[in-house]
Amino acid sequence: MTRMAETADTARTEPVTLPTARTCPFDPPAEYARLRAGCPVAPLKLTVGPGDGDGWLVTGLADARAVLSDRRFSHRNELIGLPIPPPFAMAGYAPPPAAPGAFIKMDQPDHSRYRRLLTRRFTMRAIAALTPMITELTREHLDAMARHEGPVDLVSVFAEPLPVRVMCAMLGVPDAVRARIEGPLALMARMTYEVEELISACTVVAEALRELVAAKRAEPGTDLLGDLARDPELTDEEVVNLAWALLGGGFDTTANMLALGTFALLAHPEQLALLRARPELADSAVEELLRYLTVSHLGASRAALTDVELNGARIRAGDTVVVALPAANRDPAHFAAPDRLDITASAQGHVAFGHGEHQCLGQHLARSTLRIALPMLFERFPGLRLATAAERVPLRTDMLHYGVHELPVTWDGSASA
Repeated sequence: MTRMAETADTARTEPVTLPTARTCPFDPPAEYARLRAGCPVAPLKLTVGPGDGDGWLVTGLADARAVLSDRRFSHRNELIGLPIPPPFAMAGYAPPPAAPGAFIKMDQPDHSRYRRLLTRRFTMRAIAALTPMITELTREHLDAMARHEGPVDLVSVFAEPLPVRVMCAMLGVPDAVRARIEGPLALMARMTYEVEELISACTVVAEALRELVAAKRAEPGTDLLGDLARDPELTDEEVVNLAWALLGGGFDTTANMLALGTFALLAHPEQLALLRARPELADSAVEELLRYLTVSHLGASRAALTDVELNGARIRAGDTVVVALPAANRDPAHFAAPDRLDITASAQGHVAFGHGEHQCLGQHLARSTLRIALPMLFERFPGLRLATAAERVPLRTDMLHYGVHELPVTWDGSASA
């Protein structure tokens, strides 16, 4: 039986379920605002996990940043419970420890040991050097889009394939391998699937990456996987899992932001007009879209390694803490008008990429892709508009990262050259 959560003043509160109901495609569930105002560290029901099913939901920005930067909260896979129903029956399931190389689900020192192998490829300077490549790939996809008479689905023709090609070019994943793993990785990004589907998808990705690593061992090249393949201290399993972690983390996140960000700008024409009139606002616009939309809608989960008191709540060792990133990014204690999209406002301090030592390794790549792709899209198609009613756009509430399944668009007049 799940115990009722204990706060520091010994009051007890019934656990809540993770809010999921949205009334606007761009706003997080309204329940977050109520919790943030009245119970910013709220007891949370878990569906699967270690311990006795106790969890906590953090909705304020200051508390979110505190949890994500505190090593008393672990990121280890085997310690963390699930706040959402599992994709299939998991009675008696115990999440396994992270496999060698799967650094995202590890704590120090293993996490930093693996992450250091990758960091130099993801610095701001290294990503800036990729600008010509990202620009050229963006142009290729816009050219292909322009050959359609419209309407087209922006997700399938632009928002999804562009970030995937950028990531694969950086890692050194050939087109043939990319084609093999795109579908399986997309399945694993869903919240529901059959166990047989998962086994098949994992098998395909593992086999493709093992073959790729073997090829890189023979001819490393100058890409990121080539760097890893040259390292004699890394096993093939470690290189495969490092590649898997990067591809799994980068395939759908930037794609969702690119599609959802386009949707948001089309739905806020005054903000789009401002961006078109003042191209120098591109950086600010991207940061504001990241804050305002926050595609990591299920939050960031940690497990308490010891008893911790957080904003009046007494969190016990073993409890799972879910940091509601969308709620934290709408915190009125930090952002002047948190529920309004304003590309001229400061989004400094947002946690769309997380915070602390586990902050998204690929954040600069994601930013660069968005900063290049969004302005180029609207410059190439000055008459771009939705080809369906906004309320008919299908939302990715059923995916691990939020976004839109499709975004039908068309444009007035001809696309610019």
